[in-house]
Amino acid sequence: MQPKTLIDGLCFGEGPRWHEGRLWFSDMHDHKVYAADMDGNMETIAHVPEQPSGLGWLPDGRLLIVSMLDRKLLVQEDGQLTEFADIHALSKFHCNDMVIDTQGRSYVGNFGFDLHNNAERVTTEIVMVRPDGKAEVVATDMSFPNGTVITPDYKTMIVGETMAGCLTAFDIADDGTLSNRRIWAQLEKAVPDGICLDEEGGIWVASPISNEVLRVVEGGEVTDRIIVENQAFACMLGGDDRKRLFILTSTASDPEECKTSRSAKIEYVDVAIAGAGLP
Repeated sequence: MQPKTLIDGLCFGEGPRWHEGRLWFSDMHDHKVYAADMDGNMETIAHVPEQPSGLGWLPDGRLLIVSMLDRKLLVQEDGQLTEFADIHALSKFHCNDMVIDTQGRSYVGNFGFDLHNNAERVTTEIVMVRPDGKAEVVATDMSFPNGTVITPDYKTMIVGETMAGCLTAFDIADDGTLSNRRIWAQLEKAVPDGICLDEEGGIWVASPISNEVLRVVEGGEVTDRIIVENQAFACMLGGDDRKRLFILTSTASDPEECKTSRSAKIEYVDVAIAGAGLP
């Protein structure tokens, strides 16, 4: 399958979500959140000075945005952004991806260390923010938790641990806490960044080091691979039938290089199995 280009000239696309007939995403290093239609027409949704990443919606329809550098969740109401939760004290470094469950609980990961300045790697945590804005740590010792999905029965969360090269699963309790940590799939010659889930239980994984998106099933078998020209950092199943796989690519992830090159694209291919679960 040869990907087609929907949008190009971005700084660095992240956090793609299919919502109300459009693809929503963050252009992290341009500090903007966009929504795009299937012709590539973009609407600017928000400007986030401290860099946007993960996106999601509360049950009442309000948009939440991860503000990376100050480690906050922002909420958009009437076109205005305000602070929803400050998780700085619970997060070791820049916050990144997020998934919101049907109860309005937000699960937010973070880098753990200064990736772009080659700091020593350390493990970090996942923070859960409740609908009232109260936050707590629900998982520790995570190796750069990144893309996250929740299964359609809302009982299992699967997280890509980038620096461990694996997908890690947890059981979700009624109160939103996580338990029964286990390896869902160990990857070979690939690392997980953004991920998305399909209705047959497969997970599409964007792997920047191998310039591909691969479909993995529980246990680690790879059923499909899509090769892209540049690094693949995120993916999302969308479109009217949720069979269009959007792939967010870039030649680099370093902030200054991204701002100069503006090489980031949103590409897509159509696949056989529709998206499912959250986000």
